[in-house]
Amino acid sequence: MEQNNSKIFNFLEKRLMGPLGKLAQFKIVRAIMAAGMASIPFTIVGSMFLVLNVLPEAFPFLEGFFESTFFKISDLYMLANSTTMGALALYFCIVLGYEYTSILANEEDLDLSPINGALLSVFAFFMTLPQLVIENGVVARVTDSEANIVNGWQIGEDGVERLGTVGIFTGIIMAIVAVQLYRLCVAKHWTIKMPEEVPTGVANAFTALIPTFVVAFTVIIINGLLVLFDTDIFQVIQIPFGFVTNLTNSWLGLMVIYFLVHALWLVGIHGATIIFSFITPITLSNLAANVAGENIPLAGEFNNAYVVIGGSGATLGLCFYFVYMAKSEQLKAIGKAAIIPSLFNINEPLIFGVPLMYNPFLALPFFLAPMASASIAYFAVKFELIRPIIAQMPWPSPVGIGAFVGSGGDWRAAVVAIICVVVAFIIYYPFVKAYDARLVRQEQEAVEAE
Repeated sequence: MEQNNSKIFNFLEKRLMGPLGKLAQFKIVRAIMAAGMASIPFTIVGSMFLVLNVLPEAFPFLEGFFESTFFKISDLYMLANSTTMGALALYFCIVLGYEYTSILANEEDLDLSPINGALLSVFAFFMTLPQLVIENGVVARVTDSEANIVNGWQIGEDGVERLGTVGIFTGIIMAIVAVQLYRLCVAKHWTIKMPEEVPTGVANAFTALIPTFVVAFTVIIINGLLVLFDTDIFQVIQIPFGFVTNLTNSWLGLMVIYFLVHALWLVGIHGATIIFSFITPITLSNLAANVAGENIPLAGEFNNAYVVIGGSGATLGLCFYFVYMAKSEQLKAIGKAAIIPSLFNINEPLIFGVPLMYNPFLALPFFLAPMASASIAYFAVKFELIRPIIAQMPWPSPVGIGAFVGSGGDWRAAVVAIICVVVAFIIYYPFVKAYDARLVRQEQEAVEAE
């Protein structure tokens, strides 16, 4: 048994931990992670104002009160939503450009200014926003009153539509292109060097002058080539990323995501950080789609609201078992230390203390529990038994609260979250009971040996 488990862990280390561990060290991956983290405050704040607006849908008795109070100034306070969720691609692009430039400057010893990297990224991104077309041999900006396109700029409910979640992937691509061109110019010394006496701010401005021209000409060429084929970078990027989005939004895709997250954890890598750094742009796009009327399960904080309640592995019920039912002194002590963090979806004390990683006795439920929770929540949303996530909640929200508020006040979502906890614990129960008995025997043998 232990020999077979050892083979499994060796396989995971070689085939999964190695490639994905190297992937997590890529400079651009680390920059994307930072961009995702930086966007969290904006998505949460913007979502809270949206929740305020949809409360009467959850509690109809509030409708009259809201009509005479909050809804009279709705356009005023909802600016906090439209300038966060409605411009999320812009925030992503700025932070990515800054972080990516900072990483390159520090690790490649290049004289790069993170501020210049951020500005060049936004510059490149904005150049891709207007829609162009060739008419009678002349390149012109699109104007279409029916599609709400004014002089090339498509206007949505929250402003320029392409600045919202629909533009996140384009923002990422253009930030990478802009920063790499900036890096190339500095590495090849294609810059204007000012005397040392010149203030740093002025020197940085002149250093970025030639890279700005290079970025401008590069994006002009990209736009021009795509216009020749009656398309633009948004439509081109939508092809591969649209496929990935559809795949991750399927039940099978969801199972693959949670398998990878927990396979990485089992061999000592923070799987959620790696996998969800790539998934976050998709979940944020899905969140905006749900606000617009879609019914997509994997949106916002679906992960912490339903799947990994208590932390990776869906361990909240497991932690309560350690505190109130375990006979092993080791598990009791770990449970008491971990119970408060687990209520807020933090379970590193369990992962490293039990331990859950490299533990052949609990490896199977560590996989199965979150996959079961994800399945329950996925089909509950898919069959419209509960509302989808429409508001971004802080990931440490306790069980039920994240689901309730995130779904716009659907009490059934909170019930489903509790069901997910119970089902996850049922999966753990026979395994942890056997593991507990094993530890009790070991503790008794240690006492007898003394």
